[in-house]
Amino acid sequence: MRIKEFIVVEGKDDTTAIKRAVDADTIETNGSAVNQATIEKIKRAHSTRGVIIFTDPDYPGEKIRKTVAASVPGCKHAFLTKEAALAKGDKGIGVEHASPDAIREALKDAQFMQETLMEEITQEDLLDAGLIGGSGAKERRSRLGELLKIGYTNGKQLHKRLMMFQIGKQEFAEALAVVLQEENHE
Repeated sequence: MRIKEFIVVEGKDDTTAIKRAVDADTIETNGSAVNQATIEKIKRAHSTRGVIIFTDPDYPGEKIRKTVAASVPGCKHAFLTKEAALAKGDKGIGVEHASPDAIREALKDAQFMQETLMEEITQEDLLDAGLIGGSGAKERRSRLGELLKIGYTNGKQLHKRLMMFQIGKQEFAEALAVVLQEENHE
């Protein structure tokens, strides 16, 4: 599988994992303090072939994703679930620990985030759905993010990400129904 776009990752180990899964070029940020030279390289890559931001599903990874997306609008975003990015023996989390299949799946599902945000699903909808506050909310959000291919989020981020990816009421309701059905069968 050849990926046309440059893939923005955090470090060398991520590049190694990407290259095991697909034929692609990467740009490494070398940590969460993304410098201006790296931003310029990403801007150039975006103007020529496009960019997919593919960072770890943790706080530093989200920080890098936000920094790059704010500086280089119009990038695609790929997400791994925390489970797919977990190291054997729970010793760390990151793209470098994901299987080639999980990496290919995440890249296949890469999406654009919209700059102008339209609210179809409200905070109240999220509260009513049991995705904010209360027991099991974190697990429901995690599974919902997996089904919608938008990554794991906290309650506040979920609302924004649903708008950024233009998730409509029907798509949201269908994914939520799956989450609740799975929950009832456990």
